[in-house]
Amino acid sequence: MADKITQEYDASQIQVLEGLEAVRVRPGMYIGSTSSSGLHHLVYEIVDNAIDEALAGYCRHIVVTIEPGNSISVDDDGRGIPVDIQEQTGLPALEVVYTVLHAGGKFGGGGYKVSGGLHGVGASVVNALSEWLEVEVHKNGSVYQMKFSRGKKTQDMKIIGTTDRTGTIVRFQPDPQMFDELVYDFEILHTRMREQAFLNAGLQITIKDERPESAEKPEAQRYDSMCYEGGIREFVSYLNHSKTPLHPEVIYVAGKREDSEAEVALQYNDGYSEVIVSFANNIHTPGGGMHETGFKTALTRVLNAYGRKKGILKEEESLSGDDCREGLTAIISVKLENPQFEGQTKDKLGSSDMRTLVDGILQEKLSEFLEENPAVGKTILEKCLTASRAREAARKARESIRNKSGLESGGMPEKLKDCNERDPALCEIYIVEGDSAAGSANQGRDSRFQAVLAMWGKMLNVEKARMDKVYKNEKLQPIIAALGAGIGDDFNLEKLRYHKIIIMADADVDGSHIRTLLLTFFFRYMRPLIEQGYVYSAVPPLYKLTRGKQQRVAYSDAERDRVSAEMRGDNPNAKVDIARYKGLGEMNKDELWETTMDPERRTLRRITLGDALQADQVFSLLMGEEVEPRREWIEQNARYVENLDI
Repeated sequence: MADKITQEYDASQIQVLEGLEAVRVRPGMYIGSTSSSGLHHLVYEIVDNAIDEALAGYCRHIVVTIEPGNSISVDDDGRGIPVDIQEQTGLPALEVVYTVLHAGGKFGGGGYKVSGGLHGVGASVVNALSEWLEVEVHKNGSVYQMKFSRGKKTQDMKIIGTTDRTGTIVRFQPDPQMFDELVYDFEILHTRMREQAFLNAGLQITIKDERPESAEKPEAQRYDSMCYEGGIREFVSYLNHSKTPLHPEVIYVAGKREDSEAEVALQYNDGYSEVIVSFANNIHTPGGGMHETGFKTALTRVLNAYGRKKGILKEEESLSGDDCREGLTAIISVKLENPQFEGQTKDKLGSSDMRTLVDGILQEKLSEFLEENPAVGKTILEKCLTASRAREAARKARESIRNKSGLESGGMPEKLKDCNERDPALCEIYIVEGDSAAGSANQGRDSRFQAVLAMWGKMLNVEKARMDKVYKNEKLQPIIAALGAGIGDDFNLEKLRYHKIIIMADADVDGSHIRTLLLTFFFRYMRPLIEQGYVYSAVPPLYKLTRGKQQRVAYSDAERDRVSAEMRGDNPNAKVDIARYKGLGEMNKDELWETTMDPERRTLRRITLGDALQADQVFSLLMGEEVEPRREWIEQNARYVENLDI
């Protein structure tokens, strides 16, 4: 018999959160997380308000400053937040904007036709999550000031001076009670501000870091002032700067319909990957949506029609969408009233009229451009045709691999020493550089859940190879087979055999090169592995320290010095022998297990994708001839996760 349920569900259990308390109880609902991304999101919200003023035609310059102590100030020269009394509440509009959710000029009051950000909740959310926040409004010849703490007013609005300008200055300190991370990263903010400057042609955005210089990065950039009269044309040029464009001019088309507008900039390069970045009201839409769909459909249709008209394509020939987008870099930016976003993360535009608008603009204006620039048209069509032939060769290579290597039937590569566990969530695979290190790893591993795959020699640089070469490459085939999830369009995360893929290579430039080659392969052909956080880099020790029978290891020069001092203890003259490991191959199975493979003691770095647009640039840059940028990227961008499994 079921238990009797005695608890009543009545009005006493309904909790009403006053003011901005809801934001502090559930901050993730408003800014995504309380980690580093949420911390930086606070800045974006205040900047978005200033950009809305620019979209309305009133703001020309925004200055973002990281101040000592990691507080932020955002200064714009817009009209200034209204300071008169708001009729519904009887309070100054400035107070309402910063203390009431869903208050602002973006709900049909005529203040803004197009806006980004959190649509009227941004200012109040930032206020709720700040230890303190101050607003200064320059308007009507006076300077108005108001202060808050954790969403509550601490100083009524008052006039503190006179002014000959208009605008708003917001200063805030993120609340340590709310955030896990409180240190702002200049480069993260710099990247976002540069993106916004590209998207708003003619708007100047300045970013400054006024914190004391970091001892670790004394040469780091600390100031930039950006203004791009060419708008998204310059954005495309920027993204292609480490690639070789096939035509010098960035193709630009734009058009309007009623209160909506769209602009597209595109340029082909001699690479093999596509980069399409889309925005709606300056908000990045990584999930794409209707504006991207309209772009892709029209691009394929226009190029096929042009190719047939000029006799470059035979009547029976047809280019696929993938053929038309190989080596393409494109920016799509639409502005519209009341955008509809889809999905849990709101990263996909669902407004169907944007598909029609973008499709129509591209159909008309790209066709005109190709007619007026036949040399460019021929170059693009030849690129697409070559891509089509390579895709067919890749299909045949893929079929051949399946038949020969038994990918479909579950055949495993000979250099794989598999684990006994069959639940992917509990399994991990070490991809190890060199047979010697792989031998030690195989002997030292816990075979219940740890698999080892030996890699030998330098693998293919997929950045400089078409897909058919990738499928045929003998160094990549064992990795594809071992992971079991396929590659490219065939990739299926549900078939992945290990949820931890750990790259184990020496801690030197060659090891960094091998890691980067593997990461490039994963990024281009198995991107969900990185997006889902399944890829790691093992961190082998650099030094072995010995005093008598006592032995310890160190992973950096600083740790070496600290451990050495600890081992000497009260006897400064005691001798501690310090040996630098030359590589993984010289470590025996016990050393490798204790330092690099034991989940209780090892250190792993999780490889994060970050922003896909920046990642694409990084991989294009890294696969050039210079070795040093590769090493620096590995060191700076592989997130350090100490004792991850504990």
